[in-house]
Amino acid sequence: MIDAWIARVANATNLSPQIVKTVLATLAVLVVIWVLRMAALRVVRRRVVDVKRHYYWRRGINYTAGVVAVLWVGTLWLAGSGLSNIGTFLGLVSAGLAIALQDPLANFAGWIFILTRRPFNVGDRIEVIGHCGDVIDVGLFQTYLMECGHWVDADQSTGRIISIPNGAIFKSSLANYTRGFEHIWNEIPVLVTFESDWRRAKQILTDIANTHASPLSEGAQEQIRRAASTQMIFFTKLTPIVYTNVKDCGVLLTIRYLTLPRQRRSSAERIWEAVLDAFAQEPNIDLAYPTTRAYLNYREGKPQLQAPGSQAPSDPGSIAS
Repeated sequence: MIDAWIARVANATNLSPQIVKTVLATLAVLVVIWVLRMAALRVVRRRVVDVKRHYYWRRGINYTAGVVAVLWVGTLWLAGSGLSNIGTFLGLVSAGLAIALQDPLANFAGWIFILTRRPFNVGDRIEVIGHCGDVIDVGLFQTYLMECGHWVDADQSTGRIISIPNGAIFKSSLANYTRGFEHIWNEIPVLVTFESDWRRAKQILTDIANTHASPLSEGAQEQIRRAASTQMIFFTKLTPIVYTNVKDCGVLLTIRYLTLPRQRRSSAERIWEAVLDAFAQEPNIDLAYPTTRAYLNYREGKPQLQAPGSQAPSDPGSIAS
């Protein structure tokens, strides 16, 4: 009965009975694999609670089902078409695929590279071809990022999902914020006036940085010890530090400290609030900002640097500033 039905289908479609059998077998194989895949996913949903483990189980099941389907269906068609030599079959299709599917093949090769070499994992924050974000999925042809930065300050999420071709891993540099050494350096510039007691301001900033950033430095030291066994990562100083510089409108004191990539904005907020509260209690410290002022050398300049014979005019108010 089945053979007669296959013969009728073959006559109606102008296909050979062998091709019809192969098509039916292919459909049966796909249905079986789909049922087994759905059953496995259902078991994972019930038993795996952790979100990250659930993601990896789901991806593993999908990839396994795809590989099994390709191999099983490929075997059916090789046997049904009479191409018993797989090398002959691959030789017939590889030339056309290499030209017509150059970009998809490059993306697929990039996917294999990402899975084997692991330049990043799901959950890492990376920057590639000008886009920064958290990796939320790695597909066969594209990697998906939850975008950070752009028009949003301090590398916080924008809410957009960016798709990056996997082949970009071969063509551009990749920055990984969290692999190996999970901390990044952040700097907060604080500008005080020339008239301020900058030494006292620097001490205040150092105390604030040590209070809010030292615990992260201790954790970073342990990470560096672990990473040093496989990568050349080392720093001579991990504790917070305040650098001094001079700008055109004041003395620049820059706080440099370690923080986690996703805590850069919140850590800067805590430090800035502490700085504003501390400076409010200091009568000899003022924050500087671009202003226009009159500078009277005979009053404010050092006496030994004044021009010979210079003296204050009888009517200071007549001076044009």
